[in-house]
Amino acid sequence: MKIYINGKFVSRKDAKVSVFDHGLLYGDGAFEGIRSYQRRVFKLEDHMDRLYETAHTLMIQIPLTKSQMMAAIVATLQKNNISDGYIRVIVTRGEGDLGLDPRKCYGKPNVIIITDKITLYARELYNKGMAIITVPTVRNNPEALNPRLKSLNYLNNILAKIEANNSGYAEAIMLDHQGYVAECTGDNIFIVKHGVLSTPSQGRLQGITRDAVMVLAKNSKIVVEERFITRHEVYTAEECFLTGTAAEIIPVVKVDGRAIGTGKPGAMTLKMIKMFRALTGQSGVKY
Repeated sequence: MKIYINGKFVSRKDAKVSVFDHGLLYGDGAFEGIRSYQRRVFKLEDHMDRLYETAHTLMIQIPLTKSQMMAAIVATLQKNNISDGYIRVIVTRGEGDLGLDPRKCYGKPNVIIITDKITLYARELYNKGMAIITVPTVRNNPEALNPRLKSLNYLNNILAKIEANNSGYAEAIMLDHQGYVAECTGDNIFIVKHGVLSTPSQGRLQGITRDAVMVLAKNSKIVVEERFITRHEVYTAEECFLTGTAAEIIPVVKVDGRAIGTGKPGAMTLKMIKMFRALTGQSGVKY
């Protein structure tokens, strides 16, 4: 495995940054998780937009243009001869002192690109569906930390993941500060009722896969709503599924012990999976 760090390719054992990097000390940085399918990088431009928007809000000046970053991603995939893989792009604040003040970071932002494989959930769950729970840890108040920022600080999500794992579940629903469904620890969530596809409008990351699913649904004349969703609406939905770059689309058949619909992946969920897989096989930046 060769990892890209600041314009150079190094081995995994030599992939190092300073212990004084504020990305390590404070989670001060941004990242993206991206997929490649059949030597096509899926939604690369959208991922770059989100990465650079996060960095802009964090006031981190990425030392590469978007075009240069995309070229570096493609080069890293080619260097590792990866056709179908997962790409992690990381931009840290850079090296500084032990204080919080980012103005005292004297090192340039570090740019790291890792290409590898990822398996978020067991394969059988994509066929039979998964059970999830709601956990006590809520999403950060958006007035304190905007959920649209894909920063290196994922402690909020990690605490929720720990609660899910301790209860024997691989994934969990997180509520927002008002008690509405926001998203899961690493995925966006959709429900289906009376032929309408609904997803939370607030308290969640602007998911690239989420957006792709909404476009696919609208192009198929499926009504899509972004709105406030309660747990009761999830319990009484006919179908439920999660979306994310690593997860892709995975059916949910039980939430907090309540069966969703028939307790099996529903027709719309299966349709969205089929359309999404077709999309990933025919679109993206080729390399």
